[in-house]
Amino acid sequence: MQDIIFLEPVFQERIWGGTKLKEVFNYDIPSNYTGECWAISAHKHGDCKIKNGPFKGKTLSEVYEKHRYLFNNIEHPVFPLLTKILDANDDLSVQVHPDDAYALQHVGEQGKTECWYVLDCEPDSEIIFGHNAKTKRELRQLIEHNEWDKLLRRVKIKKGDFFYVQAGTIHALCKGSLILETQQSADTTYRLYDYHRLDQNGNLRPLHVEEAIAVTTVPHIDYPLTIKVEKHHNHQITTFVSDKYFTVQKWDIDGLVNKENNTFLLVSVINGEGKINDEIIKKGDHFIITSFMKEINLNGKLELIVSFL
Repeated sequence: MQDIIFLEPVFQERIWGGTKLKEVFNYDIPSNYTGECWAISAHKHGDCKIKNGPFKGKTLSEVYEKHRYLFNNIEHPVFPLLTKILDANDDLSVQVHPDDAYALQHVGEQGKTECWYVLDCEPDSEIIFGHNAKTKRELRQLIEHNEWDKLLRRVKIKKGDFFYVQAGTIHALCKGSLILETQQSADTTYRLYDYHRLDQNGNLRPLHVEEAIAVTTVPHIDYPLTIKVEKHHNHQITTFVSDKYFTVQKWDIDGLVNKENNTFLLVSVINGEGKINDEIIKKGDHFIITSFMKEINLNGKLELIVSFL
C-alpha cells in the first residue's frame, strides 16, 4: 500500500504568465509565459503523474479510479480537488465560474468554487473581487457600456492574505501576484472582459458574456470567513475555510510533530524543508497523504498548505 503519493506538476502557458514558478520554486518551466502549475490534479486538462512507489508513472486519475481505498473510498465520480500555483505576470481576464447545477447541466462537470492564498505579491498589488451591480439588468447595462471601473470591485492584497471565491463571483488576479489556489476539480471559465488584449496570433480572445451574466451572483455576496488559529507543541494550524467543498489550512511546522490521520490530504510545501515519515520534502513539493497513512510524522521547519474534504 502507498502512504504518500508525490506528484509531477503539469505546467500551463498563459498570455499573462511569467517566470516566477522557476524563480521561486525552481521548476523547469516550458517558457517565459508559464502561468499555471497544476500541482495536484486529476483533471483531464492537466492530469499529474505519480513520481514514486508502486504507482510511479501512472496518472492520478487512473489511481483514483482503480484504488479508491487510498482516498477513504469516497464516492465522487472524479477526484474532487485541484491545487494550482498561479504566476500573474500580467492581469488575468475578468471572469466567473458556474456552480454545480449550471455546470453539470451545460458542460457535464462540477462547478468551480475556489480559494486563493497569496504566496507573494508586489507592493500595492490588487485583485478584482466582486461587482457593484444591484440587479442583473444593471450588470448587463454596465457591461454593454464598458463601464468597468464602475462595475468592478478592486481589493488590495498582501502576502499571506486568503480569499474565498464562490462560484458566481466575478474575479481576476492582477499583475504582480503569486497565488496558491485550491479549487473544485473543474475547468469551466466564462470570460467577461479581457482588456481588448490580443493573443500570440493577433486575435482577441473569445468572451462568454451571456454565460457570465447567467451565472453571476447578483448582488455580490462576500463569503463570511472565520479564520481559526490553533497553536500546538512545535506547530500551528490556521484554518482558512471549512465548507462542503473543501477545508484549507496552513501548517507551520518547527520541529517534530506527530499527528493522527483518518482521511486523505493534499499537501503543498510553500517554504522550508524537512521530512514526512522519513521522506525528504522541500519547498515546491506537492503530495497526497493517503487515508492508508494513519499517523503523520513531520520534522523540520516547514510551511504547508493542506486541503481535504
